[in-house]
Amino acid sequence: MTKGHECAMYPEEDVWDKVYEDMEVGIAPTWEPNYLHLEPQDTTLPGWLRLVQVVEEAAQDGREVFSPRIDLGAELWNQVTRLPPSIGKLKAVKKLDLYRSNLLSIPPEIGEMENLVEFVPYNSYGLHWFPYEITRCTKLRASTVSTRALYGNYKYRQPFPSLDVPIVELTTPRCSVCNQAVSPSDVQQVWISLAVATDVLPLLVNACSSACIGSLPTPAKGYVQFPHRGGPSVQQPLPR
Repeated sequence: MTKGHECAMYPEEDVWDKVYEDMEVGIAPTWEPNYLHLEPQDTTLPGWLRLVQVVEEAAQDGREVFSPRIDLGAELWNQVTRLPPSIGKLKAVKKLDLYRSNLLSIPPEIGEMENLVEFVPYNSYGLHWFPYEITRCTKLRASTVSTRALYGNYKYRQPFPSLDVPIVELTTPRCSVCNQAVSPSDVQQVWISLAVATDVLPLLVNACSSACIGSLPTPAKGYVQFPHRGGPSVQQPLPR
């Protein structure tokens, strides 16, 4: 299983030493390119099968707190690297607790959790980005994210993976912005850094058109001030 700390976001100690040296004299760190985690979830594992069942149970009983680590136990929870799209059924959930997970991404269906108020993926170090659809959670007010694990984070400004060629595995059947149907071959993918609840998150946008990209909100102050396709050419502000 891929662990969150086994990736380019967490280099060897000698690389960190060079990062700190550069930052001390106001030089932006030089990073190797980052690549998205595209490893699929093993859907035969007991942890995944139990998670799917627990999501259905939570949708039926209308619970307001969804904490799969508690429901599954640590051993089964550690087998989960993706959440099922069925989390969109959790209409009553106010708190989504994903503490200390091996998750590598959040599905765009999180945007259907219409009563979500608190989002806690803390210590989930494989989560480097989030879907733009999370901005549809209009009641979301509090978040606890391990921000140093994020692409473009304010501390180290680690690079965004390139979207010059759309990542087919991450395209969505509907536009992230206008929610209209879109063919995977027509999707335009960009990154944007926005304030979501109490954190600034790097968000992946699957847009149906340049017009939808043009309608995106102004990025958070201190981050790249326009939607972009990532890669080494994107100039980020110096780390803080």
